[in-house]
Amino acid sequence: MNRRLLLLSTLLAVGLLLILGVACSTFPAGLFPPTPTPTMTSTMTPTPTPSPVPGPTAIPVTAGWHLAWHDEFDGQAIDTSSWTYDIGAGGWGNAELEHYTSRPENARIENGMLMIEARKEDYKGAAYTSARLKTQGLKTFQYGRIEARLKLPAGQGMWPAFWMLGDDIILKNWPGCGEIDIMEYIGREPNTILGTIHGPGYSGSVGLTKWNTQAYPIADAFHTYAVEWDAKHITWFYDDQPYSTYTPADVGSHKWIFDHPFFIVLNLAVGGGFPGPVGPQTTFPARYYVDYVRVFQKNP
Repeated sequence: MNRRLLLLSTLLAVGLLLILGVACSTFPAGLFPPTPTPTMTSTMTPTPTPSPVPGPTAIPVTAGWHLAWHDEFDGQAIDTSSWTYDIGAGGWGNAELEHYTSRPENARIENGMLMIEARKEDYKGAAYTSARLKTQGLKTFQYGRIEARLKLPAGQGMWPAFWMLGDDIILKNWPGCGEIDIMEYIGREPNTILGTIHGPGYSGSVGLTKWNTQAYPIADAFHTYAVEWDAKHITWFYDDQPYSTYTPADVGSHKWIFDHPFFIVLNLAVGGGFPGPVGPQTTFPARYYVDYVRVFQKNP
């Protein structure tokens, strides 16, 4: 009798352990320590997420100007004949925290817009991922009106930008190639955007810059950002209103280097020396929406 009881109790204990094992394996992730897995270079493409969809914007016809190039992001995928990617981490000279990828998790087309998405995730040693798209080697422009309609991500540590670099960057490096920041936004200043030029002798913290402050949080809605650029000046626009102009005279004894082709860059940085650390209230994923990018040039 004692042996039977011992055998029965043993069988019951084994069964209980099996039941608990199955139950634990079906608990939501995070309740138990995960099993270590190799670092993944990609994850599944997310299903489309709700996003603000702006109304269509007709391409204007302005006397003396023509549309030289544009991307309305109306296709099924990012146009690789116009856009390529910067890849990697390392801070990008600004102590940024993200690893830029070319994954659809970080850059994709949704609802007729380009979406650049910053994620909080462990990826190749970085704590965040994002994307940086550029037209380098594919589309370059010298002079014109370069414009985009954008909705920016809010939150301390967010740093979306729409900007240009000289196409001779490989030969002259930065800042010798020149940089035109059409729009930069840092989440700790929610009502403000800025436009800047960088060149030899006026780069980094001494770049020529203008802050443009509104009475409302800029990230709450879509706005248009543009520069009009020719041999004698660069003027910045916010929702078609000019707010800053620089000319060769403004660089003083330094060289004005905005007289050659530039390419376009769109990126969403996370953290860094300029925007500061990511705030505890900043939510992820953070999304940067690009409705269109258009380049107009004056008729010959």
